[in-house]
Amino acid sequence: MNFPKIIPIFPLSNFIIFPKTAVPLNIFEPRYLEMINDSMKAEKFIGMVQPKTIKNFDNTKLPVLHKIGCLGKINSFKKTDDGRYLIELKGLIRFEIINEVTNNKKYREVKVNFDNYFHDLDEKKEDLKFSDLELIFKDFKTLFERRGFIINWKALEKQSLDETINALAMTSPFSLEEKQVLLEAKNLNVRKTRIAEILNTYTHDQFENNTLQ
Repeated sequence: MNFPKIIPIFPLSNFIIFPKTAVPLNIFEPRYLEMINDSMKAEKFIGMVQPKTIKNFDNTKLPVLHKIGCLGKINSFKKTDDGRYLIELKGLIRFEIINEVTNNKKYREVKVNFDNYFHDLDEKKEDLKFSDLELIFKDFKTLFERRGFIINWKALEKQSLDETINALAMTSPFSLEEKQVLLEAKNLNVRKTRIAEILNTYTHDQFENNTLQ
């Protein structure tokens, strides 16, 4: 598959998509309505990337972006009576931002490179080994339940290993920085290890400080 070298981006804080996951989005800001309109007329690609936590004191400056994001493709599109767009975005492949490009549009565009992430497109299905994920699932269940998150675990166990890991990483109640670490993990094994490390800090807080809400 050929991907564009310049893509529109949707910089959304504490929201992230991973390859092989799909998310619903409610679009209402004029600049992003324009972005969706333009995308629907082209190849339906949108780049999702998180702004960094560093805040600009000068409100005229655009937020600084993380270098790694994920390209998504619009799977479904619906316009509401009040002018909003309801879309579903399917995560395809991660990208690295090379630089931002100047345009005359309301939304931002960046030049990107996909070279380090073509393995994200690998369609090889890896059977979910419960032995690999038993402890991760256990800690995830505890964290999700305490945070009031409801997950269909049986449905997840029927998915491939990469789909399950990416779905849990995306929907987890982790921080912006933690999710970015997971997105930037080189491969599935590294991401699985990073999840376990993050979960360990949460469970440590739970047992040592009893502060996990």
